[in-house]
Amino acid sequence: MKTGLIVCGALAREVLALKEKHGWEADVWGVPALLHNTPPQIVTAVQRRIRELRGAYDRLIVVYGDCGTGGQLDKMLAAENVTRVAGPHCYEMFAGAQFAALMTAEPGSYFLTDYLAQSFDHLVIEGLGLDRHPELRDDYFRHYRRAVYLAQRDETALRARAQAAADYLGLPLEIRPASYGALETRLADLLAEAN
Repeated sequence: MKTGLIVCGALAREVLALKEKHGWEADVWGVPALLHNTPPQIVTAVQRRIRELRGAYDRLIVVYGDCGTGGQLDKMLAAENVTRVAGPHCYEMFAGAQFAALMTAEPGSYFLTDYLAQSFDHLVIEGLGLDRHPELRDDYFRHYRRAVYLAQRDETALRARAQAAADYLGLPLEIRPASYGALETRLADLLAEAN
C-alpha cells in the first residue's frame, strides 16, 4: 500500500529520522510550520495538500496535532477520510506520559522542541512581530512561569538555543530528554495498520 505522510514542518526532521530508523515505505510531504501563528490556516493548507496528493497514494496520514484549530482539523480530516496521528500538539507527543504531570506541576509552562529552539527567532520573534514591537513580549508571555525544553537530540548547540529563547522570555529553563516520545509509537501503529 503506497502511503503519503503529510507532515507539519515542525515535525519533518523527526518524521524523516523515524522513517529511516524503521525503514518505513512512505513519502513525506511538508506543510509550513509558520502556520502555527495562524491556526485557522492550518486546516486549509493540510486540505490543499491532501487534495494534491490523493490520487498518488493508497493512504494518506497526517502528522500534525490539533495545534489550535479547535477541532476543525479533525472535522476536515473526517470529511476527507484521512487519518491523523493522535495528540493535541507536538509537545504532548514528544513528552508522552510526562506531559500531564508537567502541566499539573506548572500550567504556565512554555514548551520548546528542537525545532522551536532552533527556529525561535524566526517563528516567535519575527513571526509574532516582536522584532518590530518588542513591547508586546510581556503581554504575550505574561502568564508563563517556566520554559521546558523537550529535547529530541542531546546537542550543546540546541541547549544553548533553548537557553537563549528562555532568556529572551525571561523564564527559567528546564531541559527534559524526550527523544521522539509518543510520536514514534503512534506513527508506527498507524503505519502498521496501513500495511
